Amino acid sequence: MRKDLVELRPTAVSFKGILDKAMKHAVRCMEDSFSYAKDNWDKSHATPDFKVGDLVLVSTTNFNNIKGCNNLKDSFAGPLVIKALQGESFFEVELSEELRNKHPTFPVSLIKPYKSSDAGKFPLGNKVSQVIPPIESSGIKKITTKFSKRES
Repeated sequence: MRKDLVELRPTAVSFKGILDKAMKHAVRCMEDSFSYAKDNWDKSHATPDFKVGDLVLVSTTNFNNIKGCNNLKDSFAGPLVIKALQGESFFEVELSEELRNKHPTFPVSLIKPYKSSDAGKFPLGNKVSQVIPPIESSGIKKITTKFSKRES
């Protein structure tokens, strides 16, 4: 059909104009929302600065092969050494014998850097040894008498 034969009613043209303005406004609002969310995300989420060979702790929240009560189990396992980087957000670590059954690749959200304790602040940190006091048997008698009646 030829264009000059098609007649649009003025109400249809104005309605299309209103829809176009609404669409442009919605697109602009969504772009503003995405940029605002990205800025807030970037403020609170820094990229990890781990390198191969760094010592890290791995969260044990998803570990179900560690024996014992869940309340008493450590929240982090380690320190473990980073063996390889897999992209920006995954790290491969060298697992200990206890964690051998787990897959060695972990996301950044389950890894935190290991900070060794300062020897000046904690001088007995690694030097504490268990001391068992000697039992003296000389001069001590066991009393095995039981009282059957209460005295009042």
